[in-house]
Amino acid sequence: MIVWLNGARGAGKKDTARELVELVPNSALLDPDALGTALRTLLPPKRLAEVADPRQLPVWRRLVVETAAALLAELGGVLVVPMTLLRQEDRDEIFGGLASRRIPVRHVLLAPAETILRTRLAARADATGPEEGLAPPGDADDLTAYRAALPWLTADAYVLNTSTATPAEAAGRIAEAVADGSAGICAIVQTPEPTAETLAAGVLLFDEHDRVLLVDPTYKPGWEFPGGVVEQGEPPARGGMREVAEELGLHLERVPTLLVVDWEQPRPPGFGGLRLLFDGGRLETADADRLLLPGSELRGWRFVTETEAANMLPPVRYERLRWALRARERATVLNLEAGVPVG
Repeated sequence: MIVWLNGARGAGKKDTARELVELVPNSALLDPDALGTALRTLLPPKRLAEVADPRQLPVWRRLVVETAAALLAELGGVLVVPMTLLRQEDRDEIFGGLASRRIPVRHVLLAPAETILRTRLAARADATGPEEGLAPPGDADDLTAYRAALPWLTADAYVLNTSTATPAEAAGRIAEAVADGSAGICAIVQTPEPTAETLAAGVLLFDEHDRVLLVDPTYKPGWEFPGGVVEQGEPPARGGMREVAEELGLHLERVPTLLVVDWEQPRPPGFGGLRLLFDGGRLETADADRLLLPGSELRGWRFVTETEAANMLPPVRYERLRWALRARERATVLNLEAGVPVG
């Protein structure tokens, strides 16, 4: 299990984490800042020059997940991780990666009053703080980013007001909350981590204006089509129908028709595999109004134009959609490799 201590700089995460390790039996401390420091040594200067902070790089988020999993495999017990996560997409990627490895996360937000945060930040403004001077990913003004993140943070985490609490007192309250379950496991889908190439089926659903439905997963960054990995022995189209029912509460009346077969190239740590897109047809307004979202898997949905989708989907996924729309217009099936037609 992981106890993730989140909060703005100056919230006392590291001091509280050190106290918490003393209270929780069989626990250890993982400081992700050390991974950022290591990247400054390991990465070529040219790559480092592209960002203000190594924690803005995808490799840092992957390292956090892999290091946490390796430490837990080696040590067992509880891992205490003090780290600021103010971008929800970073939380999704890291917590989703941990969930895929069946590692439960207790997400705790240390939330002293903003006046206290300002006082603490001012006191160390001219010195290198315990976070080694690394700015939070994505925003140089930590308090501005923290304030903007509070709506999703307070909904996602166990919130602990530490305005008048010492690190030892805060750690005691966290230990009690974890033990009695009030600091519950972070509600995020636990998608099994693939060990080989996978077969996935997506279903395109359209509104009366022929806009396509995209969903916003909680467990990874970026938008996606409804659908998922096909289970062993399951027909792909039926797998897509099952995923639509599980994700959106929508039970399709007919088996969707195939639009594209796309081979996704393995890109470590991903294994790639076959990606199928099916035409699930047009949704009536009444059906769209009844769409349900499982909070542990999806946070939102939206009908978008092809142009809007280009700004929301990763490039290869967008190309898959683009060619699927062309196949739908031509009433044909297209064979793709990494989003490019072949044959």
